[in-house]
Amino acid sequence: MTTALFTPNFSFKISTSTPQRRRRCHFVRSSQATVAVETPSSSATDLLLQVKDLSAVIADSKQPILKGVNLTVRHGEVHAVMGKNGSGKSTFAKVLAGHPDYEITGGSITYKGLDLLEMEPEERAVAGLFMSFQSPVEIPGVSNIDFLNMAYNAKRRKLGLPELGPIEFYGYVAPKLELVNMKIDFLNRNVNEGFSGGEKKRNEILQLAVLGAEFAILDEIDSGLDVDALRDVAKAVNRVLTSENSVLMITHYLRLLEFIKPTYIHIMENGRIVKTGDISIAEILEKEGYKAISGT
Repeated sequence: MTTALFTPNFSFKISTSTPQRRRRCHFVRSSQATVAVETPSSSATDLLLQVKDLSAVIADSKQPILKGVNLTVRHGEVHAVMGKNGSGKSTFAKVLAGHPDYEITGGSITYKGLDLLEMEPEERAVAGLFMSFQSPVEIPGVSNIDFLNMAYNAKRRKLGLPELGPIEFYGYVAPKLELVNMKIDFLNRNVNEGFSGGEKKRNEILQLAVLGAEFAILDEIDSGLDVDALRDVAKAVNRVLTSENSVLMITHYLRLLEFIKPTYIHIMENGRIVKTGDISIAEILEKEGYKAISGT
């Protein structure tokens, strides 16, 4: 039996069996030049994720998308990635999550000391990696509480922990609802069915809180939200942040970063991170556009 943890464009599955390892990402030699942009160094014990010279192409067409991405994330940090449409932001997020539509052509990703590229998507989920999506899908006929309970128990099984029954799980999930300011009746509604844009995004953060992810990738959680809904979603994210978990946010807009304060902001251009800085980068973008900080 397999349980899908997330079901947007692709599924993360946790299996009760132990299938033969199958490497999803194939490496080929590449002559692409890379641009290294590193955040300040720190002790190895603080390191959560390290991406070095990562290059990737679309698996079918072999079109290059990522052309030497470098990024270091430590526990407790919030990183924001900004850039024009087509710069590689969402591709980078999907590669981190293990999307099968992309092929790695160079570089490495280390997560909690492990080779992330050797891990299946479900193994990444068990290891604490979570991804929320721009347009969460509706799942008719599946209630939120059943979906969350199955996902949480699937993770516990893989970790060798006993599963929680319905009553035990209700006791576990109730405080998480308070974190994201969702009412109890959300648990009985079908996953995202009839939800507003803000409710869908808060439901994603509820999944993040329930699964206890250490590294959350939030792909444009601000898209399609008005100011009030954005404020609610941002509050939910801030409430689940601790000194031990970290967030990578993809966004186009300064307004999200005014609610969720980033440790670093990275500008992606043509498949590379070309500039790293603080909130002032986003302020310049808001006033002058990407031409003011372009790497070309």
